[in-house]
Amino acid sequence: MLSEVPYSVGTRVVVQGKRGPEVATVRGEAAEPDPRGRYGAVLREASPEDRARWDELHRRGEDLKWLLRARARERALKVKLVAVEFTLDESLVTVSYSADERIELGSLIGELREHTRARVSFAAVGPREQAQMIGTLGACGRENCSSNHLQDFAPVSIRMARDQQLPLNPEKLSGPCGRLLCCLQFEHTQYLDLLADLPRKNAKVCHEGTGACGKVTKLHPLAGTVDVQTDQGPLYGVPASELRRDGPAAPDRAPAPDPEA
Repeated sequence: MLSEVPYSVGTRVVVQGKRGPEVATVRGEAAEPDPRGRYGAVLREASPEDRARWDELHRRGEDLKWLLRARARERALKVKLVAVEFTLDESLVTVSYSADERIELGSLIGELREHTRARVSFAAVGPREQAQMIGTLGACGRENCSSNHLQDFAPVSIRMARDQQLPLNPEKLSGPCGRLLCCLQFEHTQYLDLLADLPRKNAKVCHEGTGACGKVTKLHPLAGTVDVQTDQGPLYGVPASELRRDGPAAPDRAPAPDPEA
């Protein structure tokens, strides 16, 4: 049964996780429930018994992770064991791992059977899921979004960085996981709305105040301005409202399809 009580930030609650009941901490105001009803719903406030059991299961999971890592080395298994996690009712234990190629881990089930009767599930995870489980700091200096509040990983493309006029520097656009920053998608739709009111880069425009004509060299979506290169020299930070189009945009080379991270 779902709880309808609005819990304050910092309260530990029992939620319906992806694999079963889990204990979580409230980090913000309640959002609209997922219409698909998959997971994330708050079931109840965590009792002292729930919290104690969850902390004990977490410790057991950490111990089992190190045990399995040792056994994997003994068997020369080329695998990185990221986490071993129980559900609150201990009906399921999930072993998250990463490997460069398909690998058979069934030999490790016997090791787990000696310590729990829970059903065992192996889950291959990518770099973003690893960062979510381990926890890291983002470029902003705060806890990475995946560990803080993200439930799913939406596709992120280099096009989003282009639309936000960011320098296409892989080191600055990548998170601790080595993939494109998840936060690039947060404001992307707002940038698209702002860009709709600006001329495109390389478009030919004329400044109504000075009459100077030239080509748009840079966009500033948040300020609503552009830079223009004219025969009389560059114009910086010109409001889009002071410009009129002067013929079609200069042809651009068709961009290559953007890979999603």
